[in-house]
Formats: sequence, structure tokens, C-alpha cells
Amino acid sequence: MTSTPPPHALVDANVLLRLFTGKPTAQAQAAHALMARADVGEVLLHVCPLVVAEVVWVLTSAYEQPVSAVCRVFTDFLASGGLVVEEGVQVTTALRDMDRLGVDFVDGYLAARAGLGALPVASFDNDFDRLGAERLPLS
Repeated sequence: MTSTPPPHALVDANVLLRLFTGKPTAQAQAAHALMARADVGEVLLHVCPLVVAEVVWVLTSAYEQPVSAVCRVFTDFLASGGLVVEEGVQVTTALRDMDRLGVDFVDGYLAARAGLGALPVASFDNDFDRLGAERLPLS
């Protein structure tokens, strides 16, 4: 007897924001129920890097949450069952570097991608030097 694999779904930033903030209450409860379904294998949720970037930005800017708290909560969340974290190495590295070095999530993500692909980064941002990323000369 073969079992049917669970359905897959992309998760949007608004679901994660409700999950992390608890607001508004009804949507937060629905987000928690969805995560409970993912935890038991009823659904497999895909989390893409763009969604992570959006949620990190909203939590740290609009909700004024400390970067370290956002990185910790997000890192714990990404280790949950029922998730497929697209480009997970780059995403978790970016969160770690964001917390450790105080860089933006996107800069940490680009540096991680650059390192895995042995590519330089074209940027005027000196944060890439702190991240150990090779930079493409722009002059």
C-alpha cells in the first residue's frame, strides 16, 4: 500500500508575519493551524528567500523588532518540520551573518550565494568585505 505524498504550497510573507506577531488574532490562529498541519506531514510548505527577506524587513522596520530576536525566531522556525527552505544554506547563512555582523539580510544572502558559486559581487557596499565576499571592481 502506497501513501499519497502531502500537497506542496508556497508560503507567503503575510502568513509568516501573522505566525510571528500573533496579529490579527484570527489570521494568527489560522497560521498556527497551518504550521501544525505541516508539522504532522499533512502539507509541505515551501519558504523562498524573497519571502524571508520581506518578513525580516517588516519585522525589523515596521514592527521594530531587534535583529537578534528576528534572526533567532526565524532560524528556529526554518528548522521546523514540514518546510522546504529554498536555498536553505544561503538563507540560514544570511540570518547568521545578519545577527553576527549586523549586515542586511540581502547582503548576507548575496555573499552566501557568491561563495557557493565562486562569483564576485558587484556592489559599492563595504559590508561585502566584512562578509568575506569577493567584489567585482567597479572602476
